Amino acid sequence: MRRALIGLTALSALTACTTPGPRTAPPATASVTPPAGWRAAATPSEDAAAAEWWKAFGDPHLSDLVAAALAYNADLGAAEARVREAEAQARQASAALLPSLTASAGIQKQRELSAFGKPETLQAFQPQLQVAYEVDLWGRVRAADTAARASLQASRDARDAARLSVSAAVARSYVALLSLDAQLTTARATLASRQESAARARRRAREGVTSDLELRQAEAELEAAAQRVPALELAIRRQEGALALLVGQTAQAIPRGSLAGLVIPQPGAPLPSSLLNRRPDIAQAEASLVAADASLTSARAAFLPQVRLSAAGGELSVLHVDTLTVWSVGASVLAPLFDGGRLRAQSDAAAARRDQAAFAYRKAVLTAFSEVESALEGTGRLAEQEAAAVRQRAAAASALDHARKRYQAGYVAYLEELDAQRGLLATDLALTQVREARLQNAVALYQALGGGWTETGRP
Repeated sequence: MRRALIGLTALSALTACTTPGPRTAPPATASVTPPAGWRAAATPSEDAAAAEWWKAFGDPHLSDLVAAALAYNADLGAAEARVREAEAQARQASAALLPSLTASAGIQKQRELSAFGKPETLQAFQPQLQVAYEVDLWGRVRAADTAARASLQASRDARDAARLSVSAAVARSYVALLSLDAQLTTARATLASRQESAARARRRAREGVTSDLELRQAEAELEAAAQRVPALELAIRRQEGALALLVGQTAQAIPRGSLAGLVIPQPGAPLPSSLLNRRPDIAQAEASLVAADASLTSARAAFLPQVRLSAAGGELSVLHVDTLTVWSVGASVLAPLFDGGRLRAQSDAAAARRDQAAFAYRKAVLTAFSEVESALEGTGRLAEQEAAAVRQRAAAASALDHARKRYQAGYVAYLEELDAQRGLLATDLALTQVREARLQNAVALYQALGGGWTETGRP
């Protein structure tokens, strides 16, 4: 025993040359402090987003599409598979904390000469049980287990972030599809109006009331309106295909409502500090930082000696000889003496990965604050823009009515009515687009607030 202690002391002295230096802290520039409040005017709320936030838009078709996407989207299926992989890796890391038990059995048959010069056949059979255990004196195995469990949590948070991203993508694609529908309705109504104007211009030209210039202008506007309809129909088909891909289906017609039927929700904003606990991408970055730090601890512990205990026992049965019980008990110490800097490089690489994770966490937090600020600003500004667009549309419709009456009375040329028609078309399209922008901003705000994030699997 005394000689064993002397040997351990000598090994500790020899490994002093490979002992890691002082543990470094993450860079100070990677830290982040949440602001005290939002710059944009917002109603504070600690329950700003619900798990099924898309239902706030009041469209059952949207709810059905999101449910289908959460069930059949290929990216979410891959994210779920990565969670299962991380769970298996975590179980593998935890198993290293426990002893290992293995069973073996060997049989050997050989022919040789006996001491009397006669050939004889010997047959030996030896079953055996072996137990091995590493005494985790320096916490290397425990740190590896902590890193694996943190990586598992990061994969779960990544899955939640993917669910939020996919549901938001479905909502954005659905809103864009309804916007195209509304634009197509406007384009078809404009085409019908242009057809009436062209027919009127032909009649007046035949009667000699107007020149051919007015007829050609009306026909040019008719063809311009006719071009817009197939272009929008093509855009709608492509948008349906993109939305079908999100929900895990082949391209097909998408059941849907109308843009005017969507409710524009007004979620309240939580305090900036509580946002850190709501966003799954921030939680993922935090778990990744914990995993990287634990991996650094494990890499540093690899500089120190490893103590392993082992035991084996079994029976040895040889032909013509009584069965013997055999056993062995032992311990070993494995200490790094010289490895050409391999362990040092591994430790430095682990420290660099920890610093990368720290900066990734900072970026995730700053991105979250920026996205919420942008969406909150858009909530009020886009509402003002839509109100102005509504007033503009009313004025443009009134202007067209007056221009048409003046033209029919013969006071002005057809060009004045034509300009009024163009103005009304532009305001109709602008009004549709600004309403789409308000709905898209609401989706962005829910996503920025971490809506839809469930805490499944969190410790």
